[in-house]
Amino acid sequence: MAAQDVLSQTTRLASSSALLQVLFRLVTFGLNAFTLRYLSRELIGVVNVRLTLLYSTVVFLAREAFRRACLSGSTKRNWTKTTNLLWLTVPLGVFWSIFLGLVWLHLLEVPDPSVVPHYQAGVVAFGLSAIIELLGEPFWVLAQAHLFVRLKVIAESLSVVSKCILTVILVVLYPQWGLYIFSLSQLLYVSVLVMSYVVYFVMFLGSPEATKKSFPVARMKALLPNLVEDETFVNWKEARLTWSFFKQSFLKQILTEGERYVMTFLNVLNFGDQGIYDIVNNLGSLVARFIFLPIEESFYVFFVKVLERGKNVKDQKQDDVAMAANVLELLLKLVLLIGLTITVFGYAYSQLALDIYGGSMLSSGTGPDLLRCYSLYVLFLAINGVTECFTFALMCKEEVDRYNFVMLALSFTFLCISYFLTHWYGSVGFILANCFNMGIRIAHSIHYIYDYFKDSTYRPLTGLLPSPFLVLVYIISGVITGFSEVFFCCDKGWMARLIHISVGALCFAATIVTMFCTETKLMHFVRSQ
Repeated sequence: MAAQDVLSQTTRLASSSALLQVLFRLVTFGLNAFTLRYLSRELIGVVNVRLTLLYSTVVFLAREAFRRACLSGSTKRNWTKTTNLLWLTVPLGVFWSIFLGLVWLHLLEVPDPSVVPHYQAGVVAFGLSAIIELLGEPFWVLAQAHLFVRLKVIAESLSVVSKCILTVILVVLYPQWGLYIFSLSQLLYVSVLVMSYVVYFVMFLGSPEATKKSFPVARMKALLPNLVEDETFVNWKEARLTWSFFKQSFLKQILTEGERYVMTFLNVLNFGDQGIYDIVNNLGSLVARFIFLPIEESFYVFFVKVLERGKNVKDQKQDDVAMAANVLELLLKLVLLIGLTITVFGYAYSQLALDIYGGSMLSSGTGPDLLRCYSLYVLFLAINGVTECFTFALMCKEEVDRYNFVMLALSFTFLCISYFLTHWYGSVGFILANCFNMGIRIAHSIHYIYDYFKDSTYRPLTGLLPSPFLVLVYIISGVITGFSEVFFCCDKGWMARLIHISVGALCFAATIVTMFCTETKLMHFVRSQ
């Protein structure tokens, strides 16, 4: 597939995934606002922190390394061996589910049954849901490698909508069921997700469309574990790369979910405070997750297809290097501007957003400060997502192994900093520790990108340098909206709030207009792709 075709399909995948994430986060956003009226914040804290952490840990440790290894390289490969390797995620998921389930049941603090009923059933259900989701891993990787955009959108939309409908019905009719509500919803979610992929491939394989595309898999039986005579069960090159990524993924999971592990294992916050933190965290990450994560996932596929892993810049096809450098520069500029916009306007509108969303329960206390810090953290998330996306797509096995040692040191440092900052600053300490963590990871990735392109004429890191005039507009907007918050928000009535919103809208419009005038190359890329 030509590099330009890969770019075109990748941008479609990223934009479709972004729209999908918009749906997910808006639904979750509304669902949290709804359940706050019916359920205790302690119950929400246990579900969104404790049980979701169990599920995400099992899934991440069981499949993340396999995904990265099996999506590397060309789609023209021995898919039987790749499929065999991917099916190993299931027994690995069973192991992690049982092991971590016992930890969650017997080593961690058990919530008060009168406040959070049916905790044991919740642990079992969320562990089981992780195993069910892993059953669809070969189908997901095959679809992602061949850029099946529509399939991903439909499958994940159906599963999220089904989960939310069931949750709302059970919360309204049977609020006393406690964790049974979220357990049943989670099981429904993963079942619909896996079945959507299975049904699609049952219909697609062997069809005229598959034949026309010369699809490498012809029958559903080929997507089951197969032992081929006189051949190894798996591709050992992929298996060794998977092992390298597995060691890294273990550490990356600690860094990604570090604050939740500290909450869960060190009890620095009670379940109620964990619930508040998670709600604010979801609100703060609303834009970050539905824009940055799809970009990172989709363009990882782009970079591994356009550039060859482990080769230096001189040994690559120069046309592909030029395209990759240009795309990397524009992606960095895009996420930087999005991150700066959220940081600048998030500071002055955090308290208003929390007050509208959850009332005084969220807008009083540490809630506004937590969301303001998260607005800054979004900027770090934005840059780190793209820089690591490129770095992980190009690292050879030896470089991945070396980076594992960096991640090990960073994981230990992050957990220590999280613990102490939380004791000093409460839940805000988690966000500050995450900013430190992301800053170190960004510095490492920038160093790698600089070294990679230093022997070429391309300088994609210039994407991190916005126009000076645009920076000035950001500063002026931040000052104006900051004064507006002091004078009009948030206890002076709805008219004052509307004035505050209007001031922000005018400053935002001025920023966007300046962006269009000063960043013409980026605007052309966004419109064309």
